[in-house]
Amino acid sequence: MKCLCLLVLITSFNATKAQVLTMEEALQTATVNYATIKAKQNYLAASRANQKQTHREALPNLTVAAQHDYGTVNGQNGPLYGFGGFGVASSGLPLPNQNWNAAFGALYLANFSWDFFAFGRVRNRIEAAGKAVEREEADYQQELFQHQVRVAGAYLNLLAAQRLTRSWENNLTRADTFKLVVTARAKNGLIAGVDSSLANAELSSARIQLIRSKDTELEMANRLAVLMGIPAVNFRADTVFITRIPVILQSPVNTQQDHPILGWYRKRIEVSDAQTKYLRKLSLPVFSMFSVFQTRGSGFGSNYAQDQTAFNQNYLKGIEPVRSNYLVGIGVTWNLTSPLRVNQQIAAQNFISAALRDELELTNQQLQAQLALSETKIVNAVASYREAPLQVKAASDAYLQRTVLYRNGLTNIVDVTQSLYTLNRAETDRDIAYNNVWQAFLLKAAASGDFQMFINGLKTN
Repeated sequence: MKCLCLLVLITSFNATKAQVLTMEEALQTATVNYATIKAKQNYLAASRANQKQTHREALPNLTVAAQHDYGTVNGQNGPLYGFGGFGVASSGLPLPNQNWNAAFGALYLANFSWDFFAFGRVRNRIEAAGKAVEREEADYQQELFQHQVRVAGAYLNLLAAQRLTRSWENNLTRADTFKLVVTARAKNGLIAGVDSSLANAELSSARIQLIRSKDTELEMANRLAVLMGIPAVNFRADTVFITRIPVILQSPVNTQQDHPILGWYRKRIEVSDAQTKYLRKLSLPVFSMFSVFQTRGSGFGSNYAQDQTAFNQNYLKGIEPVRSNYLVGIGVTWNLTSPLRVNQQIAAQNFISAALRDELELTNQQLQAQLALSETKIVNAVASYREAPLQVKAASDAYLQRTVLYRNGLTNIVDVTQSLYTLNRAETDRDIAYNNVWQAFLLKAAASGDFQMFINGLKTN
């Protein structure tokens, strides 16, 4: 279903020259399709599978085996133990001479072994596996959070680039209109011909600036497409919210408890501490229970040592069980040199835990600094937001006045060009100021670890 939604979304993008893409659609597509997010999900699934496997490691070993053989029984006195505890294959009485009599034989056995007490080693290993699952879950959540912030930032950059392109288009329109006025007046001999050349130069400059702006817009669109995990397409950002201030701009935040990045670091520390607890148990002994039940069949008779003709080469006779044995026991295993090795493993793991705590502290400091910076940026961005319309109004009035004066021969082209620059700068400053409010709000959401705050800001508008 997710893939189908993604296909429909991509198709809709390609269906028109410039499909409007909302912030929510960009975030949803990126969450579903971005490869890094998928990788984190697979890592999480792998850790859960490993946790199940660790639980089953606590089960006792129960092995059954059967074999049918054909061969000779020339032997000598002496026992033989099947390495690994899978059976006993002691030979019969040795014969005075070698012979090649052969018959079928069979071995059937069931082997049970269980490390029933190891001072909590299995329990600690299961706990460590559970902590690893929590770590991978936290890793997925922090990666999802950071990617949402990246996508939102890229979306705002695209929106800013598109609004700047529109401002440069307006500037080109004004330059083109002014060039027509200047050319007409120059042809009628009302002004010097050099004014026409200056107007043409200004028009070419406006075209170049528009081309550069479109190039930047294309670059921002490509960056957003990469973060969304889709091919580069021609879409336009939604401008509904950009000219307003989110009403929850000054909402309180808390970076100490719920930030996904800090949560991920805490889970890494918990995994390291759990592994330390498990390592401590490796230097302790292990108590085990074991039992074996074994049945054997043979085509050789019980009196074969006295009568070498007492064997039967019939297959069914050879594999029929005729002798059985069982064994039950309890034991303890303790490698006395384990503490010498495990102590260094524990020391290394403790250093890892200390390093992770240092990284947690550093990350927390960085987030606190980022949060303080975001508050300052919000204040400055809001101030610029409120000042920008005044600048545009004044610059627009000045440009209108200069063009009217120029048409009446009361000013020169330099004054008109300067007013054109001023108006274009005011419009671009306005576009940047509007975008900076949301960029600062996004920075606050990223520092606080509450991306939903940013989404709610979009919805309130």
